Amino acid sequence: MRPKFVHLRTHSAYSLLEGALPVKTLTQTALAASMPALAVTDRNNLFGALEFAETAAGLGVQPIIGATLHIRDGEDNGDMAFLVKNAAGYTNLMALISAAHLESDGKEGPGVSIDDVAGAADGLICLTGGPDGLVNKLLKTAQNDKAESKIGILNNIFKDNLYVELQRYSDTEADGVEEALVDFAYDMNLPLVATNQAYFASEDDYRAHDALICIAEGRYINEQDRRRLTPDHRLKSAEEMCALFADLPEALENTVEIAQRCAFRPTEHAPILPAFSKTDELAELSQQAEAGLTARLQQVEPAMDEQAYRDRLAFELKVIGDMGFPGYFLIVADFIKWAKNQNIAVGPGRGSGAGSVVAWALTITDLDPLRFGLLFERFLNPER
Repeated sequence: MRPKFVHLRTHSAYSLLEGALPVKTLTQTALAASMPALAVTDRNNLFGALEFAETAAGLGVQPIIGATLHIRDGEDNGDMAFLVKNAAGYTNLMALISAAHLESDGKEGPGVSIDDVAGAADGLICLTGGPDGLVNKLLKTAQNDKAESKIGILNNIFKDNLYVELQRYSDTEADGVEEALVDFAYDMNLPLVATNQAYFASEDDYRAHDALICIAEGRYINEQDRRRLTPDHRLKSAEEMCALFADLPEALENTVEIAQRCAFRPTEHAPILPAFSKTDELAELSQQAEAGLTARLQQVEPAMDEQAYRDRLAFELKVIGDMGFPGYFLIVADFIKWAKNQNIAVGPGRGSGAGSVVAWALTITDLDPLRFGLLFERFLNPER
């Protein structure tokens, strides 16, 4: 049977000091409620994207990757949510999040401009943001013409990937914004979408979440003039959402449509290490290690014949090459040398790595393995 509603605005615990839903709890709750798909739109980050994607997919729930970002447009500001349709969208969302943090002056929270959004719209679905959105805030202050202009700008940027977002809570019933939003959507032929920002699992979690909000803002629970959410900001069932938006069935149907359009999820892959482009990595490592060993043996009195060091070095280099670790040694040597040149304290070496002549020659460690009878095989061993 076709689902009737999909949550598109949930916040995991990775919405730091705001969300109270660990990824595991969120996905298991969705599974228990027979939700076929679920979007996580954490604030200003994708910290939980991979964990969420792997966990949800493993449970048979379609993960939808997204994020909530703060938009600054001159003197106007507000939130918007972005959902990933494909790999290009994921790349663009990462770029927007990076820009949000890099462009912040530290005095105010992360945020991006409309121009930033326009340059990274490919592959993304945009939701207008709900009560804290840029458009809603303008409507609350009776700036309807300006709000309509903002929607027009977003429509030009996102085309058929823009949805006018509607949220209904007990504290939004009298703000008069929804009627204007619906009128804008119909006049401009834009689709509506029903969402509910979920920060906690059930109504029983509301008081604990309220305390979390106080911790985030350095306030006390008994203070009146502070940010408050409502028990409505829980992970509501599809039945509750269908009843809440029974008068706007298209807004419910569009949640399912959006889920069908979002077919991307991040997957795990092996670490991607930087490669040395000028020479073969093993050749580069061998050259640096040979030169480094010569320098070491000139600085200290060898514990045994120099040839023993050369033989050990050749043996280690072969093992390192066979096991595919030349690049790893070069990277570690690079940042260790940089740290020492910057007068940053670096230890003499610890663990089994101290048994490597190559590491000693590259100044990664400062212990002579042959002098102390340390075994390289404890560090790297092809048979292990």
